Amino acid sequence: MIILIRLSSHLGTTMYYFISSLSFIDLCHSTVITPKMLVNFVTEKNIISYPECMTQLYFFLIFAIAECHMLAAMAYDHYIAICSPLLYDVIMSPEAHFYLIFGMYTISLVCASAHTGCIFRVHFCKFDVINHYFFDLPSLLNFSCSSTYVNELLVLIFSAFTILAPSLTLLGSYVFTIVSILRTLRIRSTEGRSKAFSMCSSHILAVTIFYGSAAFRYLQPSSVSSMDKGKVSSVFYTIIVPMLNPPIYSLRNKDVDVSLRKMLMKRILF
Repeated sequence: MIILIRLSSHLGTTMYYFISSLSFIDLCHSTVITPKMLVNFVTEKNIISYPECMTQLYFFLIFAIAECHMLAAMAYDHYIAICSPLLYDVIMSPEAHFYLIFGMYTISLVCASAHTGCIFRVHFCKFDVINHYFFDLPSLLNFSCSSTYVNELLVLIFSAFTILAPSLTLLGSYVFTIVSILRTLRIRSTEGRSKAFSMCSSHILAVTIFYGSAAFRYLQPSSVSSMDKGKVSSVFYTIIVPMLNPPIYSLRNKDVDVSLRKMLMKRILF
């Protein structure tokens, strides 16, 4: 998906740059978790050193938080594209895209650094076996022998900020978008409404799977959190969502389909 968008002149709008950025985040997100998990399955030696654990946690947090904000930015992009098509190139300019991406990664780095830094102040006991397939904050805090009040407070604050705040952006963007599709005179034809709904439905599906599984994992008190249920929900936002996002955003998109066919034809002919 990243290569197709970069090479195709028909996919040069900001919307497809966002999809390309999301694909890059998904690639990095799954790379942090999946290779180590597969090695453990094959070798049946589920061993990882403490520095590797902290490194995996740090980069996992960076790309997970970045994806939350990227999905919100894409929802706002869809809102501008449908509700203000004539001003789209002005509002969603390359400069605006750059600042959105820069701000997204800045927030991700700050949150990940705060979480990982606070983990170093925690003293662990019986830190031998973790009932999970990767290292995230709840699974690590369960092994603490010292107070985790600061860590749990940061989890609640940053989880609310990185899930609830983008969720409000998503909700507001799509409420106004749907109202605009139903009422505005700029999309008079059934074909125009269908195209607008098709563009939004793919994004809504990806958002529902990612935010739903992440909220189920993190936005609940640790006393009622089930580790087994947590592992199931974690599979969705660490493995399934990165795997599903490329087909979700490409199979129902005519522009992507046409560009892919043209590229394949060029490869075959030359």
